[in-house]
Amino acid sequence: MKVKKMIAPLIITCLLVIYFLFFVLGIISIPDPLWVKIIMLLVPLFLIGVSIFVLVERINEIRSGEEDDLSKY
Repeated sequence: MKVKKMIAPLIITCLLVIYFLFFVLGIISIPDPLWVKIIMLLVPLFLIGVSIFVLVERINEIRSGEEDDLSKY
C-alpha cells in the first residue's frame, strides 16, 4: 500500500530532474566563458538537489505513516 503512495512523488521528481538536465545541456552548449557557464549551472543543479532532498523527505514521511502534513498545524 505504501508503494502506491511513493509512485507519484517519484515520477514528478524524475520529470523535474530530466527537465533541469535539459537546461544544463542547453547551458553547456552556449558559447560563453567558463565562469559564466559555471554561474548559470548553479541554479538548475541546486534545483535538482532540492528536488531529490524533498523526494527523500516525502518517502520518509510515507514510511513513518505520517500522511498528512496539515495535521501538525
